Amino acid sequence: MDTLEQLTREARALANGTPISPAEAELGRVLQICNGCRYCEGFCASFQAMTRRLEFGRADLHYLANLCHNCGACLHACQYAPPHEFAINVPRAMAQVRGQTYGDFAWPAPLGALYRHNGVALSLSLALGLALFLWLAARTDAPVGADFYAIFPHNLLVSLFMPVFGFAVLALGLGVRDFWRAVTPATTGAPVNAPAGAEAAHDVLRLKYLDGGHGEGCNNADDAFSLRRRRAHHLTFYGFLLCFAATSVATLYHYVLGIPAPYDWPSLPKVLGAIGGVMLCVGTLGLWALKWQRHPLHGDPSQRSMDYGFIVLLLLVSASGLALWALRGQSGMALTLCVHLGSVMALFATLPYNKFAHGIYRSAALLRHAVEKRQPNTLGLGGE
Repeated sequence: MDTLEQLTREARALANGTPISPAEAELGRVLQICNGCRYCEGFCASFQAMTRRLEFGRADLHYLANLCHNCGACLHACQYAPPHEFAINVPRAMAQVRGQTYGDFAWPAPLGALYRHNGVALSLSLALGLALFLWLAARTDAPVGADFYAIFPHNLLVSLFMPVFGFAVLALGLGVRDFWRAVTPATTGAPVNAPAGAEAAHDVLRLKYLDGGHGEGCNNADDAFSLRRRRAHHLTFYGFLLCFAATSVATLYHYVLGIPAPYDWPSLPKVLGAIGGVMLCVGTLGLWALKWQRHPLHGDPSQRSMDYGFIVLLLLVSASGLALWALRGQSGMALTLCVHLGSVMALFATLPYNKFAHGIYRSAALLRHAVEKRQPNTLGLGGE
C-alpha cells in the first residue's frame, strides 16, 4: 500500500499547487499508472490524449474525463483492475470527475448540485407538478374533438415555453463556455480549424468511441462485447433530434408559411414527430435496461439518480407524445396534453443539469482532441 499512497501524493502534487478533490486525485493516480503501462493506449480518445502528457493538472483531468465514453473496455483489459492492490478502475475514476465537472461548470451552480443527488425525484416531481398546474389552467370545457389550441391558446403556450427554452440555452451555453476556457490550455490552445471540426462532428454523430476501441462494442455485464449500448444511444440521440426538428418545422409552418397546427398525416411535422417519438421511446427503454445490466464496477454509482432522472423524463416525453397522437380528439386528450407539456417543460428546465450536459461537454472535449492531435507530440512517446 506504500506504492498506492505515494502515487496518490504525487497525483495531488501535479495539480500545480491548487487543492483538488478526492475524485481528481484518484483519477490522477490512475492515469499515472496507466501512462506507465499503456496497454490500452489505442482503445479510445482518452488514452490517445493521455499519451501526450507526463503530468495531469486539473484542466487535463477534466478534459480526459469528458473524452471518456465509459465503454468499459479498459476495465476488462486491465491487469491492475480490482482485486489487484493498485485497484485501477478507469471508467469509475473518469465518471466521478466527469460528474464533478457537471457541477463545477453548471450555471447557476446550486441547481446542478440539487439535481445530481435527487435526479429521479426532482424529474418526476417537476414534470407532474407542471402537469397539474397546466391541468388546473386548462380549458376543461373544450368539446370532444377539439384541437390542442382549444385547450391552451397558442400564444399562451409560447409564453410558457420560450422562457424555459431560453433559460436552458443560456445555462448550457455559459457552462460549456467555461468548460471550453478551462480545458483549452491543456490542449495546446491551438485554434479550431475546419478539418478538426469535421472530425469531431463525425466522432460525435457516429458515437465512434462507443465501439470499445475495436469496433465490437462496449462491455456491459461481463467481458462479452455488445453494440446494444451504442445502438440505444443512437436511437435516443437521433430520436430526440427528430422530435426537436418536428417542433422547429411546425414553428416554421406557423410563423413563416401561415399554416397553423394541428397537422395531419403525412405532414412533415407529424412524420418527424412520429418517427422521433418511437425512436426516443425505444432508445430510452434500451438505456434503462442496459443500466440495470451493467457491470457493478462500471461508472459512478452516485450518479445513477441523475442518469435515471434524465431517462425518465425522455421516456415520459416520448410516451406521452405518442399517446397524445393516438388520443387526438378523444376525451382523454386534455389530460394527456397536460402530462406531455409538463414533461417537456421539466426536460428543458433540467437540461443544463441532467445527463444531457454530458453530450455537450463531451462534444467540446472531442473538438479539443481533434485540434490537439494535429499539433506535434513533443513527448514522442505515444503511438501516433
